[in-house]
Amino acid sequence: MKDIITVSKFTMKEMLRRKSFIVTTIIIMVIIILGFNIPNIMNLISKNSNIGHGDKIIISDNYNLFNGTLNTLKDEDLDYKLEITPSTFEQIKNKIENKKIKAGVIVEKKNNDILFRYIVNDTMAIMPDDLVDTLENLYVKNKIEQLGVTKEKIDDILPEFTTNIEQTEKIKGNTFVITIISILLFYAIYFCAYQVSNSITMEKTSKIMETLVTSTSPRTIVLGKTLGIGLVGIIQIIILVITAIVSAKLFLAPSLLKIFLSSSQITPFAVIVMLIFFILGYYLFAFIYALTGSTVSKPEDIQSANTPVMFLGIIGFYIAQYTMSKPIGGLTTFACYFPISSPFAMPFRAMMGLASIQDVIISLVILIISILIVAHIAIKIYSNAILNYGTKVNLKDIIKMYKTK
Repeated sequence: MKDIITVSKFTMKEMLRRKSFIVTTIIIMVIIILGFNIPNIMNLISKNSNIGHGDKIIISDNYNLFNGTLNTLKDEDLDYKLEITPSTFEQIKNKIENKKIKAGVIVEKKNNDILFRYIVNDTMAIMPDDLVDTLENLYVKNKIEQLGVTKEKIDDILPEFTTNIEQTEKIKGNTFVITIISILLFYAIYFCAYQVSNSITMEKTSKIMETLVTSTSPRTIVLGKTLGIGLVGIIQIIILVITAIVSAKLFLAPSLLKIFLSSSQITPFAVIVMLIFFILGYYLFAFIYALTGSTVSKPEDIQSANTPVMFLGIIGFYIAQYTMSKPIGGLTTFACYFPISSPFAMPFRAMMGLASIQDVIISLVILIISILIVAHIAIKIYSNAILNYGTKVNLKDIIKMYKTK
């Protein structure tokens, strides 16, 4: 155990000193900060073109096509202020230029069509959809009333249509939050494990491995490296999570933050499941990458050697993502028990309130058995391939190394 800790400390120091680790962490932090500023950036971009909260719009019905009913628009729940007054194009233009209003709408009749002349100082601006819909509905209702139809019948003819999606299985939680956490979990498991392969290959080319092998056993090296890189990964994730929390509180509007987090349902059970499957998922992929790293003698070959493992990780992640939209079915059960996808699928189900303790235990047993099998194979191949320099190792050689005592 002492040797494993020694190798872990050595690995952590090497990882934390790498420019690639520092630069990657900084870049991701910047992306997180920019991501939480997207609403602010969008508001800044659209400030001079689109209608925002509290902006004033003049609506002019010079030909009385609405029969004086436009004043009822002031009772509608719109995000901007309306001023109903007869105005010409020049009058509206002058008010926009003097910043008294943001835009103007002149209602006219062209042949048998109703024309909304939307007057703004930016050709990229778009008339708000809710205002268009409100004006259209008001015009139609007004015309039906002129035919002598009662208000009750008009409401029956022109109801508001809404859609409410309900699944047979009750799902808790905010899917946005769950998706963000799942992406973070995938990054933590996959890219941290990927560093195991890079670390082994780098040390082989720098001859450090010869010193390590003479001072401790290959088994200790594999376990120590996976532990050390895993701890570095946890440190990086903690930094990124803290950055995300601080950015959310600083840059997101309170109402927007409440929408994202109010129904996230991050329960203690879900957190425990997420941590356990993160650790086990990391070790599964880390041991696979330890195997690929030990079979490569040049850093430039590591990418091609890791490609199959990369596809396994991506397939597992997308299978788990699919189960979010269809939480019931054979594929969902398969994703929760299949070792490649269970580190991503089971935390989803725990956060969605769909995972039972029995499901978690079965998934854990399968995952642990898979890790033990992969670890045994990885350590065996590592022991026989670690001092191989220059010779390209193929699948046949790997099988031969595994059979060698």
